[in-house]
Amino acid sequence: MKEETNSDKRYLKNSLTSPPPAKFHQKPLGRKLWESKTLILMCVPAIVFFIVFNYIPMPGAYIAFTDFKYNQGIFGSKFVGLENFKFLVISGKLWQLTRNTILYNVAFIALGNCMQILVAVLLNEIRNKWFKKVTQSILFLPYFISAVLVGFLAFNILNYDYGFIPGIFKAMGQEAPKFFSMPWAWPVIIVLVNLWQGTGYGSIVYFAAIMGIDTTIYEAAEIDGANALQRIWYIILPSLKPTAIILVLFSIGGILRGNFGLFYNLVGTANATLQPTTDIIETFVFRSLMNQFNFSYSAAAGLYQSAFGFVIVMTVNYIVKKIEADYALF
Repeated sequence: MKEETNSDKRYLKNSLTSPPPAKFHQKPLGRKLWESKTLILMCVPAIVFFIVFNYIPMPGAYIAFTDFKYNQGIFGSKFVGLENFKFLVISGKLWQLTRNTILYNVAFIALGNCMQILVAVLLNEIRNKWFKKVTQSILFLPYFISAVLVGFLAFNILNYDYGFIPGIFKAMGQEAPKFFSMPWAWPVIIVLVNLWQGTGYGSIVYFAAIMGIDTTIYEAAEIDGANALQRIWYIILPSLKPTAIILVLFSIGGILRGNFGLFYNLVGTANATLQPTTDIIETFVFRSLMNQFNFSYSAAAGLYQSAFGFVIVMTVNYIVKKIEADYALF
């Protein structure tokens, strides 16, 4: 018995001190790549896309620090340091553009996600399958309408001379509102148009998350006497929390990137009356390029946009990681 015990001890000691078998050793990088060749080939289009459109143009950011001249090229133009950024700050444009862009995106993210969750929950409560499919299709259609057509519809509804809403006021014998001369009205109009166009599409993700909830949880809740509102509050909404946090984090990544198509087609870039409340970084960059042909100011605004957006993403991700590490992006 004693010999048996000593033998067991020696075996345990050897197993703890001896190196692991060869199959547990780290595989060479080349072998790992070869074994994952199918997945790598699937990723090649995305990798090429990011290299061509994101990494190769990076040296062009140098324009933001130069007085760019066509005949001298990017690296031949005079280096002016932070003068272009200084102009943006002194002119007051930087604060206005940042404020408008962030506030619009905060409204889009907050109201958009709330509306998408609400629509997904309501769709889930519909018991008639035919009616549910028709409703989903109707809600989904606005997403496919181009921003050009949206701007055309908005113009024909809001235009003072022959717009639908001003026409109603005129028919009632009242003074018609001049929407294109009312800066305070456009934040509401733009947010409503964005919600109308994106709610149906965004609700698909939340609806899919609801479909993934275990049905036995609903059955147990019904047995315990939970009504529809209680099932929504205590089962569905907590289950949607991880999805909502991930989507909000992704949205925050573009909080300084406005929907140029929406703003350009609804408001344009030439209406100086509306610029204090509708001008965002993208419209300023476009106006600088097309009207003033100033590549330096445009590049400075774009670089500021990217750098500040990166800081916001890293900060928010750090906060989320401290609170709930499982919900962080990285």
